[in-house]
Amino acid sequence: MAKHKHEEHENHERWLVSYADFITLLFAFFVVMYSISSVNVGKYRTVSESIKAALNPVVSPPSSPAAFTLQTNKSALTAPDAPGSKELVVRKLRNLVKSIKAVPQMSAVRVTEKINGDIVITIPDQLLFNSGEAAVRTEALPFLEGLGSAIVELNRYTRVEGHTDNVPIHTAQFPSNWELSAARAVMVVRVLSELYGVQTDHLAAVGHADSRPVTNNLDADQRAKNRRVEVVILEQAPPSPLLQEESDAAGSGESTGLEELSSAYP
Repeated sequence: MAKHKHEEHENHERWLVSYADFITLLFAFFVVMYSISSVNVGKYRTVSESIKAALNPVVSPPSSPAAFTLQTNKSALTAPDAPGSKELVVRKLRNLVKSIKAVPQMSAVRVTEKINGDIVITIPDQLLFNSGEAAVRTEALPFLEGLGSAIVELNRYTRVEGHTDNVPIHTAQFPSNWELSAARAVMVVRVLSELYGVQTDHLAAVGHADSRPVTNNLDADQRAKNRRVEVVILEQAPPSPLLQEESDAAGSGESTGLEELSSAYP
């Protein structure tokens, strides 16, 4: 008697496996989306893009047209010529410096007032930058925010000066200390203007390299004192550029010295 072959039972529920995998992936996707939505994306993007732009301020363009989130300039909190406004801001600057002096490496920060009325804030490089870099450290942003607020309130022209020691630097990004000091000054200016609302036409950046030391460069301590950024809040507005004056004079029909010289020799 022939044996009956057992017919293979076809599994009609195999689709449930694929469906369960799909549901699991969908659940994971929504979990990830929810976790991302809980982050302050605006602040995260601002910080990340500013750091990326600061890492290569000279040799490569920033990852986006604006390295920082541009803000409208803050209006001055007090009238610039109001009596006592300068003393008030200087007191705020001293309090700002005093608040960070508890940290050992910040003890060199100081505020001085020159005879001509200029206010000079001297900031050691380790507060703002890592060694040999021009990227503003995120730890320095609260200090620069307070400094920017004081500059806006005082409503004065400000010059940011970068200084280095006499140890030469030779990298693709910074062939010499001139590039390094200038890039550091520029990055501080950008933070003050683009993040903290200081008017761009009230700011200037200058790099001095090691040409203006405050002490000799004989040992590590002296070299550390020379590596600094000085924020000079000017008492008087700087004179207008000569080129601008000449163009204004030409536009108004006045003759310049060059025109007089050329007319003398036809």
